[in-house]
Amino acid sequence: MAQTASLPPVSSLSTLPTSERGAVLDLLFEASTQLHTLAVGILQKETFSSYDDLIASVGVLLTDLAESTSTSDKEWLENILGAHPRLGEKNILSVQSRLEQARLDAGAGSEEEELARLNQEYEKAFPGLRYVVFVNGRSRPVIMNDIKERIARGDIILERFEGIKAMCEIAADRANKARAAA
Repeated sequence: MAQTASLPPVSSLSTLPTSERGAVLDLLFEASTQLHTLAVGILQKETFSSYDDLIASVGVLLTDLAESTSTSDKEWLENILGAHPRLGEKNILSVQSRLEQARLDAGAGSEEEELARLNQEYEKAFPGLRYVVFVNGRSRPVIMNDIKERIARGDIILERFEGIKAMCEIAADRANKARAAA
């Protein structure tokens, strides 16, 4: 099993090279050029008392994109949310995502096919978005019920906010695990 990656002290972020600040964002949120463009600068300019504060600041930036009337801002947000792998996807690049989704791999083949179908249905219902949820040890049937409910709700605006919330919950969990491993 892969070890949880470590994070530098939050107080040192402003002194790190840009590439290392980007790596911190990648570890917490998933690799995304758009997120780097949006947030790497604040890691240099602002001082954070904790990783939770940093994650909250990134959440505000993402919320600003979601609330914008600009189509390009919404597309930018969708690219950031789309950096998260589809649930149940086999070729996941991020070690953190692979570990987080490990419990989902325990389902039967029919559940795997159903999850793939639901991912497609979600992306058809919400063009440009990818279903993002904080799995947090929940089983595949529980997650599949959640995706069905969100598809049935049919509210793309709320889905953007759900995605931001999930990304921030995932990032906070990753930060907590990195601190615990240190």
